[in-house]
Amino acid sequence: MIFYFSGCGNSKHVAETIAAGLNDTIVFIPEAAREGRYEYELAEGERLGFVFPIYSWAPPKLVLDFVKKMIVKVGPSTGSGTLPYTYFACTCGDNCGLTEKVFRKAVEEKGWHLSACFSVQMPETYIGMPGFKLDTEKNAQLKIDRADDTMMRNIPRLIDNECFSEIVKGSLPWLKTYLVNPGFNKYATDDSKYRVDLKKCTSCGRCMYVCPVQNIKMPQGEPVWLGHCIMCMACYHQCRSNAIQYGKATVGKGQYYFGKKLRWK
Repeated sequence: MIFYFSGCGNSKHVAETIAAGLNDTIVFIPEAAREGRYEYELAEGERLGFVFPIYSWAPPKLVLDFVKKMIVKVGPSTGSGTLPYTYFACTCGDNCGLTEKVFRKAVEEKGWHLSACFSVQMPETYIGMPGFKLDTEKNAQLKIDRADDTMMRNIPRLIDNECFSEIVKGSLPWLKTYLVNPGFNKYATDDSKYRVDLKKCTSCGRCMYVCPVQNIKMPQGEPVWLGHCIMCMACYHQCRSNAIQYGKATVGKGQYYFGKKLRWK
């Protein structure tokens, strides 16, 4: 069973590709969390997988909170089987910092053992700060092609229950994960900076429907953010009229969603 989170489609693609290779099922973490589905039973020998994007060089808080609440039983009815082979795959624009260390600690606190992990470089999606920008269309496709190669190389290793770690940490990983990431979670998820160009907005409601944590409502036919944003930026990237901006940081930077052509405006 594979539990995944995805805001702009990159991690969804990875989860679906791995699931196809393993003949496995996938569970969308935000939906399961909303419905209070934290208890799962695995068959003896069934793998426990997680797929998620890197948010500021660490797993998203939403994913870590879900793992903390999970109850996983192995074996019929009694749940007395051996611990499952547990792994994760994470998507990143460039590197992951100490994501492996953070996630390993989270699963070990559950009494599980992290058997394998690997990172998959995918096109950039976070552009909520000055200096952050999307990949060019050429570079985005190059990343996707290489990502598929990475998965095709590692899926057989998962099938064989191999123990391995293939994570790109990047430079200054401790600084990024343990100093920059807390700052991101505290200050950079402020959805009060989202604004809407009412001349462009068509009141289609797409931003509301694509928000994975249901943080957007449309009481007057225009989007209103409710204060529990996780900064996946799905609302921005999937707005067909490019009516949504995040302060001045996103202006002129274009839009990206996996499987759709990059749009520059």
